[in-house]
Amino acid sequence: MPAKELRLVLVTPEQTLLDQAVTSLRVPLFDGQIGILPGRAPIVGRLGHGELTIRDSAGQRAYYIAGGFAQVKGVVVSLLTDRAILVEDVDSEQAETQLSEAMAIHARGDDEIEARQRAIDRARGLRAVAGRSRQG
Repeated sequence: MPAKELRLVLVTPEQTLLDQAVTSLRVPLFDGQIGILPGRAPIVGRLGHGELTIRDSAGQRAYYIAGGFAQVKGVVVSLLTDRAILVEDVDSEQAETQLSEAMAIHARGDDEIEARQRAIDRARGLRAVAGRSRQG
């Protein structure tokens, strides 16, 4: 009989933010979104910048996550990310400021161009999540 729940482990460099049972989740990968339900085949993927949506017996919650890695192995989903913030705690003005600052970076050379693009991607993901939290 297949499992009805997954165990989500959400880890940042500072702490294990979540270690709990969930019924499903939607995760931003670097190249799109993926939905994960119990019984999912094992995968390893690179996380993108955007909204992590979690469903459990208490309802639905959303976090902004900023890159990292995802692993699904059995019933355990491990997400290792640089940053995770509850969507309702995202400051839309701060997100706009971060995007403006990232766009203003003058990059020379491949490393600086890649760093600028990462900063832009992070800020755009944060701004998109802030926009959804205002609508909700």
